[in-house]
Amino acid sequence: MWDYTDKVKEAFLRPKNVGEIKNADAIGEVGSIVCGDALKLYLRIDRETETILDARFQTFGCASAIASSSALTELIKGKTLDEALSVTNQDIADFLGGLPAQKMHCSVMGREALEAAIANYRGAPLLKTGTERVVCKCFDVTEDKIRRVAMENHLKTVDEITNFTKAGGGCGECKSEIEKILLSIVIQESR
Repeated sequence: MWDYTDKVKEAFLRPKNVGEIKNADAIGEVGSIVCGDALKLYLRIDRETETILDARFQTFGCASAIASSSALTELIKGKTLDEALSVTNQDIADFLGGLPAQKMHCSVMGREALEAAIANYRGAPLLKTGTERVVCKCFDVTEDKIRRVAMENHLKTVDEITNFTKAGGGCGECKSEIEKILLSIVIQESR
C-alpha cells in the first residue's frame, strides 16, 4: 500500500478543477488509458496577457494521478504561460507534500500535459530534442522522455526511471537499454 500524504489524500478525495472547459483555448492530452494513466488538461487563457484564467482536467488513473492533476491546476491558475512553463514535476509533488517514489510518473504526466496544452495554444508542435525512438514498448516511453526526465530530476538508476516514467515497469526487456541511456547521460555531464 502506498504511503500518501494528507494533501494527496485530500486532493484525491476532493480534487479541485475537475471537468472540461467548453471551447477551451488550449487542450493538452497525454498518457494512454491502455498504459494505465491518461490526463486531458483544458485551459482558458486571456489572449492579451497570456494569463491562465481557468484550468480544468479529466484524468484516468490512480489516486496520485488525480491528486497531481488537481495540484497542477492550482499551481498554474493566474500565471502567464511562460510562468506556468516553469512549473516542474517536482513542484507538483512538493505541492502535495510529496508522492511515493513509485508514483512520481503522475507528476511528470502533469508537467507533460501542461507543455502539450501550451504548445497547442501557440500552434507549435512540442519541441523535439532528437529521435522519437521508443525504448519501453509496454508504456510507449521514448528515449527523449527518459533523457529529459533523468536530467531534470537527477535520476541515476533504472528503478528511478521506472518510478518517474514507468519505462521498465512492464516486461522489463528495456532495462538494459535504460542503463545505457543513463550511462550516456553521466558521460555527457562529465565532459
